[in-house]
Amino acid sequence: MILGWSEGFHDAAVAVLDGPDIVFASHSERFSGNKHEKYISNQLRDYVDARFGEEIDQYAFFEKPLLKKSRQLYAGQYKTVFTPRQLAWKPTSTFHHHKSHAAAAFQTSDLSEASAVVVDSIGEWTTTSIWKCYYKNGKAVYEQKHNVNYPQSIGLWYTALTQWCGLRPLDEEYIFMGMAAFGEENKSLQSALRELFKFNLHRGIPRDFADNYWLYDYKHEDIAAAAQVVLEEKLSKIFFKAKMYSDNIVYGGGVALNCVANSKLHRMVPGKFWIMPNPGDAGGSLGAAALAYGGPLNWTDPYLGYRINGYDEKEMVNDIVNHLMKHKICGVANGPAEFGPRALGNRSLLADPRGNDIKDLVNTVKKRQKFRPFAPCVLEEHAEKYFEGPYGEYMQFVSQAKPRWHKKLPAILHVDNSCRVQTVGKKEDTILRKVLELWYKKTKCPVLLNTSLNIRGEPMVNSPNDAVRFEKKYKIKVFS
Repeated sequence: MILGWSEGFHDAAVAVLDGPDIVFASHSERFSGNKHEKYISNQLRDYVDARFGEEIDQYAFFEKPLLKKSRQLYAGQYKTVFTPRQLAWKPTSTFHHHKSHAAAAFQTSDLSEASAVVVDSIGEWTTTSIWKCYYKNGKAVYEQKHNVNYPQSIGLWYTALTQWCGLRPLDEEYIFMGMAAFGEENKSLQSALRELFKFNLHRGIPRDFADNYWLYDYKHEDIAAAAQVVLEEKLSKIFFKAKMYSDNIVYGGGVALNCVANSKLHRMVPGKFWIMPNPGDAGGSLGAAALAYGGPLNWTDPYLGYRINGYDEKEMVNDIVNHLMKHKICGVANGPAEFGPRALGNRSLLADPRGNDIKDLVNTVKKRQKFRPFAPCVLEEHAEKYFEGPYGEYMQFVSQAKPRWHKKLPAILHVDNSCRVQTVGKKEDTILRKVLELWYKKTKCPVLLNTSLNIRGEPMVNSPNDAVRFEKKYKIKVFS
């Protein structure tokens, strides 16, 4: 067995392979209870050691620690460099940060060759990279074709703007993305934000820049809108280069979570386009394990984490649907938890999408800003009737709801009538499929609102104890 792990920056995680099979993968935060846990928690380490310890013969780390420290010295992060923390395990192999991202994307895909695009805040030194990927004698080969190094960074730039607008950096970039729909186009602001790439943004936006370019005078929504435009420009240029090496593109790094940009990039890709459901640093743990293994992985679905063995499934499905019809909202914590930042049915808060009051109700429960939208989950065979544009099973793209459904499904629409659609097929390893089938049978609506089973600032529910605590604290029924 091979254990891969990532830690030291944010979103620490572990992945375990048994040959090509992914037998476990989880975020550290789900075990510690600390959102975006940067280190492997004692709880996760103990769980993994107890379950797999004697069988693991390789330990793969997702980046090169000494190379990373050289960049930290250059950046003046002396406290970080000279207060080292011991890794959770002693690595038998280490890999470059961006190569781990590329491997997580390529070796989980069903492709024999592709260009891998990786865009994030920062690896050791690299912030953007393109790789030509293929298999030779059953082993994955990665040829780096392009890279951009620190301090230039699309990810740090976007994170700095997120922080400027009062949101948590390396956490609430997705909220900043959602704000863009409320902003007005401003070409002078776009030009000003392009100038920001000339700065070292590791510690946020320099005040002299804000003073010189009157950034204080702009609404946060307009900054978000301009940032989204510039981000898409930058990514389009990178994807144009990537197409030189393959018609197929796999995409990794934290910036790959920007589903608005992904929808536009999708149209640029002449072949297949694959984004693993956990493309950020947590997913780098799986990439490190994949590199140590060498060959293609047997990717089936993202349900790879801590398993809750609930009561009889048929009875639970009936209970969930009956509760939704009566109370409009409930939680589900059943089966293995999702590996990735998005709930896809096994750790979900579900609601009836048809009422005008549901969106505000769920935002109140989750303590979120009122403007924020929720995602719809839909039976795969009905998706085309309700939505247009790219969509898939992992909420990686933004679609448009067809006009006839705007008034009927207000809870899952953003201000521009867009939505991040999750299709649920018959082969998905989640109780959500059966819930949707029964919900459709009883209501003639194949759509439910689906959001993560957590409160803003907390990790998703992981264990049965977490589910009980959530139900008691927030007075929302959780089926587990």
